[in-house]
Amino acid sequence: MELLIGTRRWSSWSLRPWLALKRTGTPFTETLIALRQENNATYEAIRPVSRSGLVPALKDGELVVWDSLAICEYLAERFPAAKLWPDDPVARAMGRSASAEMHSGFQALRQECPMAIDLEPRQADLSEATARNVARITELWNELLGRFGGPYLLGDWSIADAFYAPVASRFRTYGVTPQGAAGAYVATILETPEFLEWEAAARTEQS
Repeated sequence: MELLIGTRRWSSWSLRPWLALKRTGTPFTETLIALRQENNATYEAIRPVSRSGLVPALKDGELVVWDSLAICEYLAERFPAAKLWPDDPVARAMGRSASAEMHSGFQALRQECPMAIDLEPRQADLSEATARNVARITELWNELLGRFGGPYLLGDWSIADAFYAPVASRFRTYGVTPQGAAGAYVATILETPEFLEWEAAARTEQS
């Protein structure tokens, strides 16, 4: 397998399937494409692998899967023993709903507080729209943690945690401290071995 990713310190979309793929334990090749290149160079570098011109993209033999959520779902089917989704259908449905909400929503948070692992933490003044996003995420995290007992959103680690790991990174960078169990969840996610591996690489990359 080959996973095409963007610049680690910025690419939240790449981080999500990378975490899921690491959790499967299967060996894979990691191909890094530098983001924010001039003269459309980033798009042109991605196109030979993924016709969307976007990262991430997963190659499995002749198959190319693009889009972070599609990749994660493919990995869950390809490696059932990895338990990327729980067996319980209720937990699985709620986790998928939470992931889809992140995948399509929270635009204010994305724009105002982009993932930037290279930045030192600071206290940011959030707009009303971003504050609403933070409140909704906090509500969602506390609901799932309360229902399934933690330490991860569905009890054990799942794709839902991969989707909210970049949010935990954003909260740290921009000085957001969610109330309740959600506050401890931020630390839990940022201390997982897989995230720490990504973070270490992000802090040393040159692209």
